[in-house]
Amino acid sequence: MIIIMQSGATTKQIASVVTRIKELGYGAHLSEGQERTIIGVVGEDRVLMEGEEFTLLDGVERTMRVTSPYKLASRDFHPANTLVPLNGSVVGDIKLTLIAGPCSVENRTQMLETAHAVKEAGATALRGGAYKPRSSPYSFQGLGEEGLELLAEAREATGLPIVTEVMDPALVPLVCKYADVLQIGARNMQNYTLLNAVGESQHTVLLKRGLMSTMEELLMSAEYILAHGNNRIMLCERGIRTFETYTRNTFDINAIPVLKLKTHLPILADPSHATGKREYVAAASKAAIAAGADGLIIEVHCNPEKALSDGAQSLRPEQFAKLVTDLRRIAEAVDRTL
Repeated sequence: MIIIMQSGATTKQIASVVTRIKELGYGAHLSEGQERTIIGVVGEDRVLMEGEEFTLLDGVERTMRVTSPYKLASRDFHPANTLVPLNGSVVGDIKLTLIAGPCSVENRTQMLETAHAVKEAGATALRGGAYKPRSSPYSFQGLGEEGLELLAEAREATGLPIVTEVMDPALVPLVCKYADVLQIGARNMQNYTLLNAVGESQHTVLLKRGLMSTMEELLMSAEYILAHGNNRIMLCERGIRTFETYTRNTFDINAIPVLKLKTHLPILADPSHATGKREYVAAASKAAIAAGADGLIIEVHCNPEKALSDGAQSLRPEQFAKLVTDLRRIAEAVDRTL
């Protein structure tokens, strides 16, 4: 249920409604717009009165039930787009966000060369995996804290904020020390212990859709983070597993406009994992921007043939630079900027 306050409702009236919600055993989450405040009533799935008691409180205009299982992620609760701050800019406004970098942090030279290259091309953030979830236990698993230190050095050298994956709740405090954005990978989208941990951290989160997850399941995972009062969340469509074998995954372009309608959270796209092949990344990137994505996360490597992971889907720096130039025209066509 959401409680819509009257335009001009006072701080005291809002506080009175919040107090009553808590007395009934629920949590209250405020969404403050330019004209009015909306209060979300959240808690266990048990019967709640039809809202008549709340309509009698001073300052309340009306109540409305939210029928979707996700409440805080819903546009019903938060009609305006959420803008996520990132290194002096924001994700979700007219300017698109470009996150680029290698799949894995491999060594100092590789990381610094790639960081400078993507910065020069127009990237707004740097990605790189210090901890890597791999299908095979014999594949490169990442450098761990050494990789985080190299990412921090690259940020110092370029000014780009860092996006890196966290896989274990116990590692959240450590990764928070180095990273600007905690990435929850597709394999961990429904790792609820991890979702609770990143929610409690109050750190910015990039939440990727699972390989075989529905859009509703993605939004429900976001709900876990939002329930801790952490609304600095970016969702990411990165392709889903289907019967098709010509690409690594199937890029669900439908998810972008659907999610933009269903939720107030910004939506990014990952064309690298969606296609799995660098020759398709540019086309999928352009399609994502045209469909309304708020940004992209793209894998870039200075020497992809020697990459320790995901070399086949990584763009070379010159390919990324050309793509950024092409994306500017697509952005202008949909009233966005780079």
